[in-house]
Amino acid sequence: MKICVPVEKNEGLKSAVYGHFGSAPAFAVYDTESGETEFLDNANDHHEHGQCNPVGAIKGKGINAVAVGGIGLRALQLLNSQGIKVYRASQPELGKLIEDIKNDSLKEMTAENSCREHGCR
Repeated sequence: MKICVPVEKNEGLKSAVYGHFGSAPAFAVYDTESGETEFLDNANDHHEHGQCNPVGAIKGKGINAVAVGGIGLRALQLLNSQGIKVYRASQPELGKLIEDIKNDSLKEMTAENSCREHGCR
């Protein structure tokens, strides 16, 4: 399984988990089978609210799930419609979050707990 995590910048497993999906500067893609992590830039991180397309940054990467502090309803619905589950990031650091992923202890996000504005968490 490949899990996408929005991060502030590529600092390996020490990367800080970013608070919002759409405006994240980068994404870490963690492969649970190989244990490898790939980092992707989010060229769409500076956008008008409601006008982002961060899903395009991860398109074609075989993402099965996203773990994030906050995500807008539209992005959540788009990911879900593509069969991608979205989970609430439980740790502030990528390496610690990966441990929670391995332990299957993340809670799935729903429309009710999605963001209504930037800066939510």
